[in-house]
Amino acid sequence: MNAGMYRSNRSGLLLFIAFAWLGYSRAWTASIDLAVLSEIDLRQPIGQFRAVPVNAGAGQPPAVAALYGADAEIDPYIGMFFFPKSTLHLAVFDVAGRIRWQRDLGAGVVPGIWFCPVYATDLDQDGVDELYFVNNKDPEHPLDYRRYVLEQVDAATGRTLAQRPWPQPQEPASMSHSYRHFIAGGQVDGKAVVVAIQGTYGIHTLHAYGAGLKPLWQVTLDPGKAGGAVGSHVTPVVDINRDGADDLFVGERCLSLRDGKELFCCDRQSWTGHSDIIQPVLNRAQDRWYIWTCRESFENRGPRLAMFDDTGRLCWSAVEAGHMDTGWAARLGPGGEPVVLGVKVGQKVRTAGGERRTGVVEYTFEPFSGKPVELGFKVYTTIPVDLNGDGIHELVKGYFEGDGTVLDRHGQVLGNTGGLSAIHSHFAGKPGEQILSYRRDGKLRIWHDRNAVDTPAAKARYESPFYRANQKLSGVGYNLFNLGGI
Repeated sequence: MNAGMYRSNRSGLLLFIAFAWLGYSRAWTASIDLAVLSEIDLRQPIGQFRAVPVNAGAGQPPAVAALYGADAEIDPYIGMFFFPKSTLHLAVFDVAGRIRWQRDLGAGVVPGIWFCPVYATDLDQDGVDELYFVNNKDPEHPLDYRRYVLEQVDAATGRTLAQRPWPQPQEPASMSHSYRHFIAGGQVDGKAVVVAIQGTYGIHTLHAYGAGLKPLWQVTLDPGKAGGAVGSHVTPVVDINRDGADDLFVGERCLSLRDGKELFCCDRQSWTGHSDIIQPVLNRAQDRWYIWTCRESFENRGPRLAMFDDTGRLCWSAVEAGHMDTGWAARLGPGGEPVVLGVKVGQKVRTAGGERRTGVVEYTFEPFSGKPVELGFKVYTTIPVDLNGDGIHELVKGYFEGDGTVLDRHGQVLGNTGGLSAIHSHFAGKPGEQILSYRRDGKLRIWHDRNAVDTPAAKARYESPFYRANQKLSGVGYNLFNLGGI
């Protein structure tokens, strides 16, 4: 498909989403009946858990790959790091609840999302996803990043297919700089690309691979020399200029997956700090992407919340100080209009017992005007999910200190999933979006709305290139929120 045809088809799809929703959404009014679709027992305590949907091949039910361990998340920052008492496990199970295989990654892999993310894609285009994670060829030395590798695994069997050297951090560097890992990917002219990324708060090293894990390009980003922001805790993927190649956000810097070249950097001259959240938000009326950013407090300057257009131009901003720790976009308006959230925290503590935040302040806005919005209820710890397929998001308190409560857009309680959650997307072969929740006793549950009926707009949303690319990022960083932007 040439770039012009791709651009035309992509534009038409997004416009269809907008107009189909307006024409059909009011027909889907049945109340939500939250129910368990299936249950999986991992038969061990869970302190950390992350997961990604997996295509297991023709004739096979949809599946999920999960990384989990008994320890709470281990962060490489010296004030949060602790020595693990258990090992990390990798498993694949189908949505009917059958565990396909499990693998203990051993003492060489530090249990933590920044040490070991998990990603899934069909790089070889054989109809079955491969899994990608960070392994260690020297299990006796878990912090020896010189022996780290990007490992490719057959999702159907658990068999290792290939390994490539993991991108090396800049030396000397602190622990917090040396052990920040991401795996992302998307499509370039219809072919899958996987990118291994090392770094968050400073210099980044990126290695891109094609079919057969063939190296495509390597890039080293040095914000200290190039100017502009450093990294983020999310790595959203979107074809922002519609040239047939998905683009990757590394912080507020947008890179083409075709060759790793920078397209633009938001606020290059005035912001060189760290941005916790980068969220593409689709303006359906304009058929154009905007970029929502929530910034941390590494610099004594503002703004902390900012909206940019698809060229990196600042549209509006708010809040001049404070640590913005998380945020999202969600379709919460009566007509599916989006709202954006930024959350400021006073203090964040992570120990072997888990993590907690104090001094939480929420800010919500209309994304394209910057007008403040009063939702009337608290949304900290929530993640957007469209359970009934009507184009309007529900919210599940499935993150950080969340308790599993599910809310509608007015804040009314719809039910409870009984724990935190790791996937919030259309992944189980049922109408609407589903939730994969987990409990500390090792029980997993896939939740769905028994009354869900997908609108044509919802079906188009599930098939959009943005949705498909970012759905695969749920086991990497803080990318659980990405799908709220479309």
